[in-house]
Amino acid sequence: MHKGFSMLLALLVLFSTVSFTIEKHFCGDVLVDISIFTEVDKCAMEAYEVALEKITKKPCCKDVIDVIEGQNELKFSSFEDLDFEQQQFIASYTYAYISLFEGRPKLTVPHKNYSPPNLVTDIQVLDQVFII
Repeated sequence: MHKGFSMLLALLVLFSTVSFTIEKHFCGDVLVDISIFTEVDKCAMEAYEVALEKITKKPCCKDVIDVIEGQNELKFSSFEDLDFEQQQFIASYTYAYISLFEGRPKLTVPHKNYSPPNLVTDIQVLDQVFII
């Protein structure tokens, strides 16, 4: 859940700063094509439009371009811009977070150098106990 929320916030920042255009091509009142990243496809009337303008003086096809601008200026704050309480909170939070990763003291193992005694006889055979 934490990774998903982080990705959502990163995408929100990315899409709020990106600008793009939406191009629409109309032939009369009919929408022919919409394009976001490439040029729009023209209709078949585009070739006849030159001849039509000589007769009617009004073109039949038109292109509409909508520009969606992203955020241009991002506010960059420094540590000195914060007031004293906020600086104190960030410093104490950072110290507490870093102290979580301190190493544990090395544990002593009391039987590390202990070697077991040599067995003279096999106890299982002596007691007639067998695992079946």
